[in-house]
Amino acid sequence: MATTSGRLLLWSPRILGILVSLFIGLFALDAFSQGKPLFQAIPDFVIHLIPALMLLVLVGASWRREWIGGVAFVGLAVVYATMAREHLDWILVISGPLIVVGALFLWSWRHHSELHAY
Repeated sequence: MATTSGRLLLWSPRILGILVSLFIGLFALDAFSQGKPLFQAIPDFVIHLIPALMLLVLVGASWRREWIGGVAFVGLAVVYATMAREHLDWILVISGPLIVVGALFLWSWRHHSELHAY
């Protein structure tokens, strides 16, 4: 595999996984929009950050074992799509990036020996 495309395949699922986690984390800011005082909104904010932190942990676990990220991200996309089946727009916004990252992790896993050779 060419060096440039190999590096792109190696790093894209990791970087996109972090970006998806940050995107999911943006929804935690909703805890501050209810007009609550700051000291009451902080616990809600932390609770809403749990999914984003779990995705970051998942990216970390998938750093060297790409199959973990592939299976988990695709699985999370399917679970979310099943739970939110009445809201197609939600499915596209949440499950779409998750399935892309999962597919990239699986593709990276498929070419693991070639990618980690350099």
